[in-house]
Amino acid sequence: MTALDLSSPVAVVGTGTMGQGIAQVALVAGHPVRLYDAVPGRAGQAAAAIGARLDRLVEKDRLTAADRDAARARLRPADDLAELADCALVVEAVLERLDVKQDLFKAVEGVVADDCLLATNTSSLSVTAIGGALRNPGRLVGLHFFNPAPLLPLVEVVSGFATDVTSATRAYETARAWGKTPVACADTPGFIVNRIARPFYAEAFAVLESQAADPATIDAVLRESGGFRMGAFELTDLIGQDVNESVTHSVWQSFFQDVRFTPSLAQRRLVESGRLGHKSGHGWYDYGDGAERPEPHTAEKERPPAYVVVEGDLGPAAELTALIREAGITVREEEEDHGTRLVLPGGGQLVLADGQTSGEFRDVVYFDLALDYRRATRVALSASQDTAPRTLAEAIGLFQALGKDVSVIGDVPGMIVARTVARVVDLAHDAVAKGAATEEDVDTAMRLGVNYPLGPFEWSRRLGRSWAYDLLDDLHLRDPSGRYAPSLALYRHAYAGEKREGAS
Repeated sequence: MTALDLSSPVAVVGTGTMGQGIAQVALVAGHPVRLYDAVPGRAGQAAAAIGARLDRLVEKDRLTAADRDAARARLRPADDLAELADCALVVEAVLERLDVKQDLFKAVEGVVADDCLLATNTSSLSVTAIGGALRNPGRLVGLHFFNPAPLLPLVEVVSGFATDVTSATRAYETARAWGKTPVACADTPGFIVNRIARPFYAEAFAVLESQAADPATIDAVLRESGGFRMGAFELTDLIGQDVNESVTHSVWQSFFQDVRFTPSLAQRRLVESGRLGHKSGHGWYDYGDGAERPEPHTAEKERPPAYVVVEGDLGPAAELTALIREAGITVREEEEDHGTRLVLPGGGQLVLADGQTSGEFRDVVYFDLALDYRRATRVALSASQDTAPRTLAEAIGLFQALGKDVSVIGDVPGMIVARTVARVVDLAHDAVAKGAATEEDVDTAMRLGVNYPLGPFEWSRRLGRSWAYDLLDDLHLRDPSGRYAPSLALYRHAYAGEKREGAS
């Protein structure tokens, strides 16, 4: 099954931001495009707006004037659904309400030919449920574009329970022919991106709710240590707190209130107060005229230790050994059968975040995971009230000697980056094990859909088979609500291949 022929007309129903973006993608690809909106006059306004964007593409030398003129000639507003009768594909981008989408597709089904492909751009509703109202649900597929559709490459191609393989394949190939990067996924809550991305927001909010760090510090650690393009607080302000919370709530409800997807009370209060982010002028941050962006907590300058003792290989933080040497600090290495750590001159220990807390041990400072310790510009440390001041000072001084800003946060298990990455890895393994998508498509979706520096399986391979499981298992012991209980899929990935004595 191949992509739609470029001579085949494509219709877009719903002319808001997403509808216009999808129409522009199809138009620039070479299709005749029909625009329809239930509100009189909006289709014409949308056509004019698309034309203006095509003009800007010409000004930026991204489209020739001849191609713009040809595209404009192929774009036609429609005053009635009957004008979509000859279309080979109808994509809806209307209100995110099941009854609205079902009613629309029932009306469209009565107009178009039997071989017309129907597609919904829903981000949170069930494709299966939308198709359940149709005479032929097999031709309905999800085509989830990301905003802005003309710029972002990812399209999730979602097969509902009744979607025909031929329909899904044609939709996939058409998206690819339009210059997009399609990924195939099953009709599960949140599809790929909105399902697996929930911990990125949830864990940042949980650290805030535990009063371990403020939004500016958490965002800075996620960016400068974790390698994420934006922190969770600034990103949800950009998305819109109401929109982000609505998706979280939808995924949570669709998974029968699974505790792993529980919405944040702090975010709920923000939405209730009307602080929705950029669009309202205030969210986690103030965007009013003259408002100053709060600075992350950064520790004062401390003297570096004269030496450190490295016990074990430090696992994902192994690169620190070379960095410490390069900074002119003496490194003594010792083999260690149980655990890996840095021992400081005062006798205190520096340990990579592992799901435990500093308060459980005598004189331990934890440091957070980094995407790349050499390139990271900030590292987070956590200590308890019982940690010796000298130990914390030596830990701060050590990382400052490596050229890093240091943020000291509260004594929370898993810290910030480590717990976030571990939970994303876990949800990814769980989704693949349950047939939602392939590992390759999950990695592609998370890199392109939300700009993660690595896909979850790329993280998993880099960190080691058991890293995420072990960290979450420790977290689960300290918070037995089920939120951090590692999935069976993650357990199998980490340990199920090991031989066990006594099995029969």
